Amino acid sequence: MAELKYSKDGRLLFTKEMKKNYTLLAPMMLPIHFGLIQTAFGLGGYKVEILDTTGHEVVNEGLRSVHNDSCYPAILVVGQLINAVKSGKYDTDQIGLLITQTGGGCRASNYIHLLRKGLLRAGYTHIPVVSLNLSGLEKNPGFKLTIPLLIRLILSVIYGDILMLLANQCRPYEVAKGEADRLVQVWSKRLADEFKSPSALSRKRIKNNLTQIVRDFAKIQRIKEPKIRVGVVGEIYVKYSPLGNNGLEEFLQNEGAEVVVPGLLDFLIFKTDNRAVDVELYGGNPLKRILANGLAGYMKSLQKAMIEAIEENSDFRPPATFDHIKSLVKGYVGYGNKMGEGWLLTGEMLELIESGAPNIVCTQPFGCLPNHIAGKGMLRKIKDLNPEANIVAIDYDPGATKINQENRIKLMLANARKAAEAARTEKKGEKQAPATPSAHS
Repeated sequence: MAELKYSKDGRLLFTKEMKKNYTLLAPMMLPIHFGLIQTAFGLGGYKVEILDTTGHEVVNEGLRSVHNDSCYPAILVVGQLINAVKSGKYDTDQIGLLITQTGGGCRASNYIHLLRKGLLRAGYTHIPVVSLNLSGLEKNPGFKLTIPLLIRLILSVIYGDILMLLANQCRPYEVAKGEADRLVQVWSKRLADEFKSPSALSRKRIKNNLTQIVRDFAKIQRIKEPKIRVGVVGEIYVKYSPLGNNGLEEFLQNEGAEVVVPGLLDFLIFKTDNRAVDVELYGGNPLKRILANGLAGYMKSLQKAMIEAIEENSDFRPPATFDHIKSLVKGYVGYGNKMGEGWLLTGEMLELIESGAPNIVCTQPFGCLPNHIAGKGMLRKIKDLNPEANIVAIDYDPGATKINQENRIKLMLANARKAAEAARTEKKGEKQAPATPSAHS
């Protein structure tokens, strides 16, 4: 066991000595993305293990560790981590816990404190908790985000986004079932292996990879059959995590829908862009704005490269740019609304409607005030200005039953099929309608 050291405020530090021998456990959210993220941390000198545990034991552990009035994602994240600590699988003298800390007004900034309370209650105060943040909130001598590590983390997100997007557009139409998932595994391993080379960070290699990924997925034989397209939005954890949303994507696919999930990169750009917007709205150090715009600009350039790769090499639908999503919320909500997912949640719903996926599941975690404002609170205005919108807000919390959630989603799908059938009938009627005689007939 490494020597324990504390900060001036009494916080247990993750030291340089710990970095050599400790394993950092981190909660799962996006399987494709987080597999690459684990590799990126490994190349940065950290042994990170992403937890994939599920089931009632995770929820129950979270409820024992966190007040049940806390937001549902906090209950799940803390529950998954402490469940792993208690599992007997790990030497508790050789592990730390890694958790993101956004730094904004959302309670996600305080998950780390809830986790420490849970460890205290369970008697594991010797386990360090490491904050992953870009806000300078908590610093540890044994943990640092270097530029190469930061770039690899961003690349993990862009590659994860394109693999998720293409797989979702292939799965409902595959002639050979499972081909898209096989390609995801092949490319995930290939990209993880490639991360070891410094050339993996070059723009040329990134563009080549994005192009080849698209071309490989374009080779998958697909049937031309119309499917109901369903968008999934909401609080970041329950939107993406199968543990948080009770396997929502799999359920929608089994119901015959094509699932459309906005990428994680938009959220990263959103959080970075917010730093620049703060200076614009409230004043502050202009250097902060310059640095934020620089990082956001780099991520936007990667997003542009992904969109171009899709447009130039396939018939897949590319995602919208972050700037376009941002422009859509004008007249709906201001850019100062940025707690949690803020205006981005409203923008994602508007972009889905615009791109032909007006059927939307808005995932609402219990206790998430920002999500209820920018998500559920915006539904009336969105529907008033977009009559085709077919949105259902689903609450996720320890007491919500899966069957009730799925029944409400099935009702939304029934309305979607009814609207699609009406549109087909109307289109067919227009084609069969006799031409109006001209004045010269």
